[in-house]
Amino acid sequence: MRLRRQAALAAPLLAALMAGCAGTTGVGYYWQSVTGHLRLMQAARPVDDWLADAHTAAPLKNKLVVAQRIRAFAVSELALPDNASYHRYADLRRRAAVYNVVAAPMLSLTLQTWCFPVAGCVGYRGYFDEADARRFAQSLPGDLEVAVYPVPAYSTLGWMNWAGGDPLLNTFIAYPDGELARLIFHELSHQVAYASGDTEFNESFATAVERLGGARWMASQASEATRKEYEVFDQRRRAFRALTRSVRQQLQAIYQDATLDAAEKGRRKAATMVDFRRRYQDLRLQWNGFAGYDPFVAQANNASFAAQAAYDGLVPAFEALFEREGRDFARFYDAVRALAAMPRAERHDSLRRLAPTGAVVASSDGFARP
Repeated sequence: MRLRRQAALAAPLLAALMAGCAGTTGVGYYWQSVTGHLRLMQAARPVDDWLADAHTAAPLKNKLVVAQRIRAFAVSELALPDNASYHRYADLRRRAAVYNVVAAPMLSLTLQTWCFPVAGCVGYRGYFDEADARRFAQSLPGDLEVAVYPVPAYSTLGWMNWAGGDPLLNTFIAYPDGELARLIFHELSHQVAYASGDTEFNESFATAVERLGGARWMASQASEATRKEYEVFDQRRRAFRALTRSVRQQLQAIYQDATLDAAEKGRRKAATMVDFRRRYQDLRLQWNGFAGYDPFVAQANNASFAAQAAYDGLVPAFEALFEREGRDFARFYDAVRALAAMPRAERHDSLRRLAPTGAVVASSDGFARP
């Protein structure tokens, strides 16, 4: 599943490393965060070692070469950090780097949050073991809707560059070149700016960078055949995003309607979800049966819709900010860092004022408004 291929900040890991595994979340949770990340780091070897190894399969070697080209492009063309990250590779022998748990009330798209020292409050809990994630999900109160999804990559915000940085992983190395570039740009952007406790801001900024940078990469680095192949992939993604954005808006309108009682809201919500799945099947027919979003649709609920919103709710505003800064990435990053230093409400108000007329931008209370 690609939620789409959401990446995550390693907020629990950072909290554990910097707070001595203390706090209300529990030592066991922090311990799995630290040990899981250390195992990941220990599995990583320099890309050059993998390329020199006769046992490395040719397709993997080819992707590692492409990844290094992408890494260099990120520095030279996008002004992203030039550091140790993404110069090593690890095969985790599993399908995801971590598994995220998200939760939301039955009649709301506001994510449940968990708070950590230094990193602030985030709308998910990450686990290196899928079974642990599902056990935690099952332990949550019954009045919450819960989703568990695999995450192919996460960022340590640059804090671990002294130890080798964030590595390339088997969980995403085989992505189409354009998607691989977008993921690397997304993760590196988390090392540029971070607003504690503001998942929407952090992830929407990273998504804006991946879109802008990905477009530049494809235009200048990809072959015509690669661009055409990727355009099919991206058209499907845009269509699915448009569908889910429409459904989120419908659900938000229902939940915010003060004239409806809880029972009527529940009925309208159920009808909206039935219509969502019907519309998705229509898309699948247009896609000749492409089933890449089936896992999301199968477990779609308030939690999964709310988690998805965190990744694109503020993107139109960030894209407008990029235009305002003359499409200059260094100036854009300075402006984003200035926003990150503001109080949350002021930050979101500033972004809403930047958004194009008619764009849906997430508000500071977690809902979207035009």
